[in-house]
Amino acid sequence: MEIAPRPPPEPAVVVMESSQISEPAGPPRKRAENGRRAPALLGSAIALAALLVLSLVLSLGLGARQLSPAEVWHGLVDADSAAYTVVHQMRLPRTLLGLLAGVALGVAGGVMQALTRNPLADPGLLGINAGASAAVATAAGLFGVATFQGYVWFALAGAAVVAVLVYAVGGGRAATPARLALAGAAVNAALYSYVNGTMLLDAASLETMRFWTVGSLASAQGGTAAMMTPFVAAGLLLALALARPLNALALGDDAARSLGAHPARVRAAAIVAVTLLCGAATAACGPIVFVGLMVPHLVRALTGPDQRWMLPCCALLAPVLLLGADVLGRLVARPGELQAGIVTAVLGGPLFLYFVRRKVRA
Repeated sequence: MEIAPRPPPEPAVVVMESSQISEPAGPPRKRAENGRRAPALLGSAIALAALLVLSLVLSLGLGARQLSPAEVWHGLVDADSAAYTVVHQMRLPRTLLGLLAGVALGVAGGVMQALTRNPLADPGLLGINAGASAAVATAAGLFGVATFQGYVWFALAGAAVVAVLVYAVGGGRAATPARLALAGAAVNAALYSYVNGTMLLDAASLETMRFWTVGSLASAQGGTAAMMTPFVAAGLLLALALARPLNALALGDDAARSLGAHPARVRAAAIVAVTLLCGAATAACGPIVFVGLMVPHLVRALTGPDQRWMLPCCALLAPVLLLGADVLGRLVARPGELQAGIVTAVLGGPLFLYFVRRKVRA
């Protein structure tokens, strides 16, 4: 008796309600974390903006002659006020210069640390500040230039030439963070030796530049901030546009390419942005140190490594630090004053040693 083969069972169809279907856990969880972080990041930015406003008021009010907030306001808006001359001719140009130079140095420091993936980097690492300083020293020693209008073009040219030189020595399109840092350190040492030699050989240059070389806001004039603004604005906009590519570059060149970034183009654009920012700031108030080093570390503790938040917050906090150093220098040495570059160096030196020791322990 033959037995017919039993047909294969039909596959069971399981009908699930839409409420029982769950999405993958990864992306929604990440979006939820970003949603929770956004209010905290926004709150940090608002707090930094309020701190910046307070530092502007203190910079206008404190000095050899103390002004109350009401006197500062009347000095700004009332031409008949007794404080009008002090505010408009002395304090306001200095405050605006500190604001712009702080923005430039802070954002340049953030870009440099992201570009080199080195937490100890600052705008002087690639020798860009040294290039601007060497060009200004040459202008003062050979051509008798003594104003910002003349300094700025020499400073930008010197910063640009050194940036291209460092980029070429560091490997060009094949440049790596380590090569860029080594090339910048070598160029930096050589150029600052040239600056010191120029000043020692020329007594007129020494007298002209002895305050400029330590970094100061005291030489600010009414039109300095206005002439500096286009350069800082262009560098700032370019740096902010590079925030997302710099985030990709932090993962390594291969990962950045897979995300659609072009590492060579990003590095070249970042060097252009740093050149504009550092060239303008150095021409206006000299090579102020440690602002570009300290600020990104302080901001990173609030925002994390995301450059889209970090760079704008650097632009808010760096002027607070620079203006605070300038105000402190006015107060501790009254009726004279300490230059802002000296104060930032005194504050930044111990912080730099702390970061070096922490990195060595890590």
